[in-house]
Amino acid sequence: MDSKHAPLPSFEEHASRLSHTHLRTLVNDDARAARLRKRVGPILLDITRQKLDIAALDAVGHYIEGTGWQAARDAMFEGKHINTSEDRAVLHTALRGGASRHPAAPADVRKEVADALDQMELLVNAVHKGEGASVGLIGGVTDVVNIGIGGSDLGPRLAVHALEQFHVKGITSHFLTNVDGQAAADLMKKLDPAHTLVILVSKSFNTQETLLNGGVFRDWILKANNGDEAKTAKHFIAVSSNVEAVQKWGASQILPMWDYVGGRFSLWSAVGASIAFSIGMQGFRDLLAGAAEADDHFRTAGWQDNVPVLLAIAELWNRNILGRSSRAVVPYVDYLGDLPSYLQQLEMESLGKHVHPDDGSEVKGSTVPVVWGSIGTNAQHAYFQALHQGTDTVPLEFIGVVKPAHTLRENQDVLLSNLLAQAAALSLGKTFEEALAEAKTGSEAERRALAAQRTFKGDRPSTVFMLDALTPHSLGALIALYEHKVFMLGHLWGINAFDQWGVELGKVIAKQIYPSLANDKSAGDLGQFDGATRGLIEAIRDRR
Repeated sequence: MDSKHAPLPSFEEHASRLSHTHLRTLVNDDARAARLRKRVGPILLDITRQKLDIAALDAVGHYIEGTGWQAARDAMFEGKHINTSEDRAVLHTALRGGASRHPAAPADVRKEVADALDQMELLVNAVHKGEGASVGLIGGVTDVVNIGIGGSDLGPRLAVHALEQFHVKGITSHFLTNVDGQAAADLMKKLDPAHTLVILVSKSFNTQETLLNGGVFRDWILKANNGDEAKTAKHFIAVSSNVEAVQKWGASQILPMWDYVGGRFSLWSAVGASIAFSIGMQGFRDLLAGAAEADDHFRTAGWQDNVPVLLAIAELWNRNILGRSSRAVVPYVDYLGDLPSYLQQLEMESLGKHVHPDDGSEVKGSTVPVVWGSIGTNAQHAYFQALHQGTDTVPLEFIGVVKPAHTLRENQDVLLSNLLAQAAALSLGKTFEEALAEAKTGSEAERRALAAQRTFKGDRPSTVFMLDALTPHSLGALIALYEHKVFMLGHLWGINAFDQWGVELGKVIAKQIYPSLANDKSAGDLGQFDGATRGLIEAIRDRR
């Protein structure tokens, strides 16, 4: 975007015209469907239920073409310092391990990524063979605990749970992120310290939650080892850029992190070690290959066929033109239950900005909507009532799988029938006249009142992702498509999608509050806090 930060066009002519055109009409336009249904490898994207016709789509596409998005995209892939507030490159795409047909990252970056993957493969293969001692780890690992928070947890957690059918036998993965001690206590009850391998993931290695939980597990394993520090260290792998701090803390192996990779874009790196321990290194490389296929598509397809660009257009239209303030993500795949939480961080941490990075001026218009959701069909019996008949229109994203991991065909057919039916019902609705025709008993007034309650306005937009199957490759491609959509929206809104200053203030205040809770009731100067915080600290102290 140029330095003048012109607001997005209103596309008033198109928005006005489409306000009088129901989705019932739009979805039956075959020429339009061909423009709004696209495939990338094992993934079909269908945005035919978005409130766009060809004229509106072309108008937005023409605008996007004038923003220089291709040059901005190429700058990211080539390692230019597009994260200007931290003067950093943004090279999560370089982490795909050489699977791309069009590698663009600097040669030194590609080499260090390849070396890190080889190092991780050495550890993973040794553990799977029961030969951990050969690489300085314990032998006989049965459980791997990933301790991290934010991007050091959500991405690996999503992939490990989503790819359960590909798990290596004999290894069970666990995730500990919450600083609530109950989570750590409950997990330790289930595990044998002698056979537990812990991965500590923290770029800076000063993340409070991670070090606190890591210390709890270190004390637990140290006690089981009768105070043997050297033996205890073999239970720990650290993924960090702060080698000195890790060595001081005590971990037998260190896998690298780099400042050109943000946490929420890092599952492709050694941050994803827990994924590799779960599905094997070949499975992890397949995940990278899927992401690389999405990268190559993003770098080579024109906007008309480019899935991340089309996703950005749909979001732009809903958020900025139609004023929708949230988007629900509903996977009809139990294995993808963590996807909404993952996307919350990927999108809301990346795009939750209100100023332009070059001059600090306010963005003219709205940025990221609230992202939320859960598994269908459960969701249908929870909040879909509001989505169908509530006063707010919430765009939805449905994710389905054609070929499931199981052989229960009837279950799968019912599941997909529900997905397709919900998307259809939200868009088509039911008119008052149709509902009235169904009301057979009662007076005219009673029939009309009942029909009003059974009317669905419809015209509610949704997107469908349909995966051929849920595999490491297709999951990698799906996540990478979302990453590139985030890049596109950051570019179009003129914000920096790759810093996250908004998470820092609360951390600073928490460190100020902590001594007032950790010490006795007389400790700490409460006068430094605002009245509401001071009152709650005093209330907590009184009840201890």
